[in-house]
Amino acid sequence: MIRAGRPVPARETTLHLLDLQTPALVVDAALLDANLRTMAEALPEARLRPHVKAHKTTALARRQADIGHRGFTCATVREVEGMAAAGLGEDLLLANEVLDTRRLGAVVRGGARVTLAVDSPETVEAAASGGVREVVVDVNVGLPRCGIDPAAAGELADLARSKGLSVRGVMGYEGHLMLRKDPAERAERAAESMALLLAAHKDVGGDLVSAGGTGTYAVNTWATEIQAGSYALMDTAYAELGLPFRQALTVLGTVISASPKWVVADVGLKALGMDHGNPAIPGARVHFCSDEHLTFTPETPAQVGDRVRVLPAHVDPTIALHERIHVVDGDEVVEVWPVDLRGW
Repeated sequence: MIRAGRPVPARETTLHLLDLQTPALVVDAALLDANLRTMAEALPEARLRPHVKAHKTTALARRQADIGHRGFTCATVREVEGMAAAGLGEDLLLANEVLDTRRLGAVVRGGARVTLAVDSPETVEAAASGGVREVVVDVNVGLPRCGIDPAAAGELADLARSKGLSVRGVMGYEGHLMLRKDPAERAERAAESMALLLAAHKDVGGDLVSAGGTGTYAVNTWATEIQAGSYALMDTAYAELGLPFRQALTVLGTVISASPKWVVADVGLKALGMDHGNPAIPGARVHFCSDEHLTFTPETPAQVGDRVRVLPAHVDPTIALHERIHVVDGDEVVEVWPVDLRGW
């Protein structure tokens, strides 16, 4: 808890946490740097294809590129466009199916390398007609979402080649395993999923076997590249797995009401991704979130005007609700990054 009423020295121009309008995204610079280094040591260079959907911020992506990760995973056309415009279009994988690829074709003509996931004749035709030149075959490895049956992957790859597309390989996301708390079970189930992907790869060919995420980065040894993203900023859902990454991101809020049994901060549903449950507040018990409110009981008394650091349960949708990230060293804001990859 940060107390209101910090004295400001005369002529001070430095921005501090108490100066921010809340709710505000705050990233601890030292913890972020530590997370990036830890992952770079585990998965150096092309072994990691960071997923920008987790932070939607080209400034952070540039940090990842500077540490050796030059290829990136994207989830939306907007992310591809923004990364290319920021000079980070060396190797972009849009790990999602797209039926209108005209904007992607424009990015390719602009000089960026864009690879698109396909899992049906329709998505193959869309890639070819819109000007995308390279694809990966998206394979269903257990998550009931996108992806073709492994047994049909080779036939789809042949169709793609017949349309003039280059097939770089396969991808398959074992997302249903990311938050499994038992490490042994997570590893065992990942092996089952990757057996499906490798079987498909034999039929498809290509250099890429793209898979994985923050939850399986350490146990997925079959993929040639891992698509982890949340590791950089983290959230409370992943924190429960005991991974070697720290909670670099918090949502700064202000206590706007206080009663003897609970207090209320201005960090509600419109500031937090809630699909993984309530956020957490160190030293407090969170009760519930409303549209604009978070009701909680702190271990020590709080007063109106106090600042509170709220830890989101799911980083990706939380980021997408905000326009900027404030990078801090202690309580000093050292950089402000636009969340410039929002939207579609």
